[in-house]
Amino acid sequence: MASITLPAKIEEHPHVRPLNVLRDLSTVADLIEVCFSPTMDNEGQRYLSDMRRASRDDGFLNWATHMAESTSLPLTGYVWEQDGCIIGNASLIPFRDKGKRIYLIANVAVHPDHRRRGIAQILTERAMSYAQAKKAAAVWLHVRDDNLAAIRLYTKLGFQEISRRTTWYARTDSFPPKVDTDIEIVPRHARFWPLQQDWLRRLYPEALSWYHSWSFTHLRPGLMNWLYLLFVDYNIKQWAAVRGDELLATLTWMPQGGRSESLYAATAGRDASSRDQGSEDEEHIAEALIQLLIHARRTLSAHSRLTLDFPAGEMTDAITDAGFKPRRTLIWMKA
Repeated sequence: MASITLPAKIEEHPHVRPLNVLRDLSTVADLIEVCFSPTMDNEGQRYLSDMRRASRDDGFLNWATHMAESTSLPLTGYVWEQDGCIIGNASLIPFRDKGKRIYLIANVAVHPDHRRRGIAQILTERAMSYAQAKKAAAVWLHVRDDNLAAIRLYTKLGFQEISRRTTWYARTDSFPPKVDTDIEIVPRHARFWPLQQDWLRRLYPEALSWYHSWSFTHLRPGLMNWLYLLFVDYNIKQWAAVRGDELLATLTWMPQGGRSESLYAATAGRDASSRDQGSEDEEHIAEALIQLLIHARRTLSAHSRLTLDFPAGEMTDAITDAGFKPRRTLIWMKA
């Protein structure tokens, strides 16, 4: 793992100061919108609305000043202020993973009129220095795969790529096209769990588990887990695609309470016997995934939109054939 390549001492910069949650949230939201509106989705717009709403809530702001280091919200960070205007920002979001402190650097934004002056690098270095001072076990960030300038900057600062993931989305549909197939979609049976768990571990790496509020242990079959989910009113749906007695793929729906509902697919990987793109085994797995995703679009028609997080470049044709479109591909990097 690369080390964090910071200067021995980050010098104070006259334009850089800590984020002031009492007065900066709305202005930072405006800056983020200016910088990222061409690629911002509905969830991003809701994020900005939440920031602006919070900036007008005195009760929240007073609470936030005391809780910035214990909540997974962008309440800590640095801004670049010049002539009374905030033109740059880098947020720091704290997490815990197995008791260790982790920081996610997010919302690295510089106003278009002030780019190519090293502002993003200075803000990122300051955020990394803060994480070091807090004895963080790791510093993470994610960046769109088409933002080549940012990728070069983060690589220069010692970040290494850990994972590359695509978010897909689709509208639900009560009457999706039917396909003639011998693959059957059934409720996930307890006997499928060991294989499903192995597939999930491959497709949703443990290295990123700290970022999610859920755990795949919620999918484990058994009376105690069922009672727990019933008690917390967490309605998970799981399906399996089978051909005869063979399990080909599984799909899980986990309600997130937002405008999009999250799906998690699990399939076998490509082994040495099925490296050819047109191999029979891979075609069966792709067909199973298509049928599962179409089934979800039909079954979950009460919800407006579904999202699927999946490793970039894997099963793209199958996901597209099921009616999903790519929203973005993020590169996860760690220092």
